[in-house]
Amino acid sequence: MILETCKKAKAASVQLAKLSTEEKNLAICKMADALEANADQILAANMKDAEAAKARGLKAALLDRLALDNRKIANMAGCLREVAELDDPVGEIVKIWTRPNGLMIGKMRVPLGVVGIIYESRPDVTSDASGICIKSGNAVILRGGSDAINSNVAIGDVLRGALAETAVPVDAVQVVKSTDRKVAEEFMRMRKYVDVLIPRGGADLIRTVVEKASIPAIETGTGNCHIYVEEDANLDRAVPIVINAKCQRPGTCNAAEKLLVHTNVAKQFLPVVIAELRKNGVEVRGDEKTAAIVPDVKPATEEDWYTEFLDYIIGVKVVENLDEAITHVNKYSTKHSESILTASFDKAMRFIREVDSAAVYWNASTRFTDGNQFGLGAEIGISTQKLHARGPMSVQHLTTTKYFILGSGQIRK
Repeated sequence: MILETCKKAKAASVQLAKLSTEEKNLAICKMADALEANADQILAANMKDAEAAKARGLKAALLDRLALDNRKIANMAGCLREVAELDDPVGEIVKIWTRPNGLMIGKMRVPLGVVGIIYESRPDVTSDASGICIKSGNAVILRGGSDAINSNVAIGDVLRGALAETAVPVDAVQVVKSTDRKVAEEFMRMRKYVDVLIPRGGADLIRTVVEKASIPAIETGTGNCHIYVEEDANLDRAVPIVINAKCQRPGTCNAAEKLLVHTNVAKQFLPVVIAELRKNGVEVRGDEKTAAIVPDVKPATEEDWYTEFLDYIIGVKVVENLDEAITHVNKYSTKHSESILTASFDKAMRFIREVDSAAVYWNASTRFTDGNQFGLGAEIGISTQKLHARGPMSVQHLTTTKYFILGSGQIRK
């Protein structure tokens, strides 16, 4: 079954790569219209997934990622329309130069081909990824988790129905309907047909894909994100930044999981920020210095410093200086998003230069690490690796380049 899916995607990718920007944009807009027109069908499928997840005891933060409503579907449609408005990267001339022998050498952006995506509990990924892949000239095969299987299939059926009325081949978007792990592992070995694999989900999923896939993979998603409060930070402004980063949507990869506080402001700041965190239902786990200031915090373990909680939990540590903060972040971070709160330009620039993460902030919440928030349109994921792409990935990141050489009879001597 998965072999036939991959063969169809490969054939569709060849046709899709030939289409004009206008043809692709029309298809993406029709997909957006179809989502809104079939919202009831999608919500009914999503209700089945949500009820099953609640019965299994899925935690609230992850239920928030799974559940859809009319507002979220409208947002999904809006993201597709934003993708349609983006510049088409396919065919872009990146650079061109002339050699002494008269040869003109250039680099042009071209599609990757077939993109495979394996993801968890995020039905909006189904539409976002489909739009981004079509815009960048790629076919896409989507393999979601069992938590959202009904939602993903329903969204996929709606999108494919919309494509049937366009120049884009229907098989440019395919949803794997099996949740069997063996099917997923077989999918990971389809290197002959799939050009790149993008896992989106927790650390276990990403580790499994990286270890078992024969297809080149782009690591995304895991976010053990930090906020560091320097001694010269505006503490009144720091509190709402921390609350936003931790509490707005704790089940997302850009939510803050750790708070580091300079020792010189810890006694002043920690009682205030911890009280606010607790008002928002957050469990605080602290080091010994934090516990000395706020005695009833839960002791943090070594494992906690490595953990992406994806829940109303945060680890808090008191540090001596900027050096210790940077060292701690680089040791425990998953290289996603980190933020420093400081009045000092020099300290901020040092933090930005020395922290080894995909997105580094100065005086802002980590929750902005998002393709849409960065002005890239919908994203296909946030890469935490260093090869090919890093940070939020949108249409331009799903292309590669090829050289073209223009001659006038040159031969090599």
